[in-house]
Amino acid sequence: MKQSILWLLVVVMLTFVACSTYEQTEANEKNDITSTTYTSLSKRFINTLRIKGDVQPILDSIANVEEAVLAAELINDDSRKAFWINVYNGYIQVLLQDNPELYKARGAFFRAKRITVAGKKLSFDDIEHGIIRRSKIKLSLGLLSKWNISDYEKKFRCDEVDPRVHFALNCGAKSCPAVVAYDAKQINEQLNKSTINHLQATSKYDKETNRVYITSLFNWFRGDFGNKVGIRQFLKVYEVLPEDANKTAISYNTYDWTLYLENYIDL
Repeated sequence: MKQSILWLLVVVMLTFVACSTYEQTEANEKNDITSTTYTSLSKRFINTLRIKGDVQPILDSIANVEEAVLAAELINDDSRKAFWINVYNGYIQVLLQDNPELYKARGAFFRAKRITVAGKKLSFDDIEHGIIRRSKIKLSLGLLSKWNISDYEKKFRCDEVDPRVHFALNCGAKSCPAVVAYDAKQINEQLNKSTINHLQATSKYDKETNRVYITSLFNWFRGDFGNKVGIRQFLKVYEVLPEDANKTAISYNTYDWTLYLENYIDL
């Protein structure tokens, strides 16, 4: 009899612990779903677009967050790159799905201030060249920086130029890299994988002529890679070129600007 009562008590205690654990797990999941951290919100922006969900609450939150609150969260380049790449890529999908005609005048499309982040109207150029590429002049091949920089840009721009971002930013063209939901805690691993994926898809080395064929992104942003010497070294790091290749000639592939949306992948 005593043994039966003891077992009953054990069962009751285990049931209580299990219920408490479940309730805590459920609460944690709920808190994660309603998270207001903006790096995670930017990632959710991409994932929600991918399943054709309603992104307007996310856009409203990103638009209305106080500048100081967002700046306090984006405290290093990992968080800045994850947030701004996701915002850039996500808004490309939103705007061009709603109005693909905008893409016919691409220059104007990228210059127009249609994106609101922390109360500030921004263009795609502002995000890419001002914030992510640390105040570079757009058409300077990555060789020149701006001299007239707003306080907002200074507050949010990356500390260093990371050339791998060119294999993460998707401007809506068929030749663009695929869209990934970037996470601040995994950004370096993700950028490496995105770089490898895009280089494998767009690069070709001809050993007989010692010539490599690569995406035009290297040409347009050559300064970010360290010019031709840096480009060749970058290609060796990512195994497009063999280590013993010397003075390899470089040809740039024609970029296909055909509108191509919803090019999402998992890494």
